[in-house]
Amino acid sequence: MTARHASPLARYLAAAYALLVIYASLHPFSGWRDTGAPMLDFLAAAWPRYYTVFDLVTNMLAYVPLGFLLVPALHPRLRLGIAAVLAAVVGLALSFSIETLQHFLPTRVPSNLDLACNGIGALTGAALGMNWGRALVDGGRLHALRMRLIVHGKAADFGLVLLGLWLLTQLNPEILLFGTGDLRTLLGLEPLPYSAKRFLVIEAGVTAGGTLAAGLVAALLLRTPRHWVLGILFMLALVIRGFAGALLVSAAQFGHWITPGNMLGLACGTLLLLPALLLPRLVQQVLAALALFFTTALVNLAPENPYLAATLQVWQQGHFLNFNGLTRLVSSLWPFAALPFLMLPRGRREGSPREKQNES
Repeated sequence: MTARHASPLARYLAAAYALLVIYASLHPFSGWRDTGAPMLDFLAAAWPRYYTVFDLVTNMLAYVPLGFLLVPALHPRLRLGIAAVLAAVVGLALSFSIETLQHFLPTRVPSNLDLACNGIGALTGAALGMNWGRALVDGGRLHALRMRLIVHGKAADFGLVLLGLWLLTQLNPEILLFGTGDLRTLLGLEPLPYSAKRFLVIEAGVTAGGTLAAGLVAALLLRTPRHWVLGILFMLALVIRGFAGALLVSAAQFGHWITPGNMLGLACGTLLLLPALLLPRLVQQVLAALALFFTTALVNLAPENPYLAATLQVWQQGHFLNFNGLTRLVSSLWPFAALPFLMLPRGRREGSPREKQNES
C-alpha cells in the first residue's frame, strides 16, 4: 500500500482563498490611521446593539472553505486530527489578525462577534474537511478524477486555481460577460462614446474572445480533448452569472446576460474554439494569449452600457460591497495571471498505454 501525499492543489486553493479573504476584509486598503484607542479593545466589547442574522451567517460561512481546504493541505503530512485542529487555529488566527488590522481602517469596525463567527466557520470547515477534504488528497476520489482528466504537474494545479478564479469573476454583474482585464480606473482610460451598434460589436467581441481564451486555458489542462468538460465549465459560468444578477440586483436579473451581443459572441467564440481544440498545444497557447490581449483591449475600450448603469443604480450592494471589490480586482488581474500560466512547462497530455487501456 503506497503512502498518501499532501495535495498541492489543496495547498494552492487554501492559499488563494486566504488571500481572497484578506482582500475582501481589508478592502479598500485606504485611509489607514491610528485612532489612539487600544487595538485589542474589541475583544472585551459588549454585545453589539445592531447586528443581523445575515451578518452572523455570512461571517461564519466565509471561513468554512478555508478550514475545509486547510485539512487536505496539511494531511497526511500531519495526522488527520492534528491537521483539523491546526486548520481551525489558523483560521481563527487569520481572523484575529484581520480584525486587529481593521482598527486602522476608517471604513471597518473590528468586532469580537465577527471573530467568534469566523472561528466557528473555520472549526466547522475543519470538521467537514476531516470527512470529505481527504478526497483532494492522493488516493481520494477527487484526486483520482483530477489525475485521470488533468495533465500532471504543479502547472496544472495552478491552472485549476486560475479557472476557479475565472468562475469567481462571473459573480460581478458590473463586468461584461467573460470580460476581464479592465484597467480603466487604474490607468485613467476613457471608454469610447456609446452607440448601440458599437456596443453590440464590442460586447460580442469581448464574449467571443473570453470564450476562446478560457476554453483554451481549460483545454490545455486536459490530458485528452473532452468537449463535455468544456461544456460543463461554460454552463457553470453562465449559471453563476445569472445567480449573481438574481442575488445581488434582483430576481428578474437572472437572465440579464442574455443579450444579442452576448449570444453572438458565445456563438462566434464556440465556432472558433472547436477547431482550435484540434491544433497543436503550442499553437493553442499562442492563440489563447492573443485572445487574452484582444479581449483585454476591447474591455478597456467598451462604452458604458446605459441599461446596465440604470439597473445598477437600484443595486443595494450593502453586505456585498467588499465582495464586489474583490471580484472586480480578480477580474482586472486575471488575464495577467493567465499569461504566465500559458508559458509554464506542461505535464503529459495523454496517459500511458496502460492508463489509456484502463480508461477505455
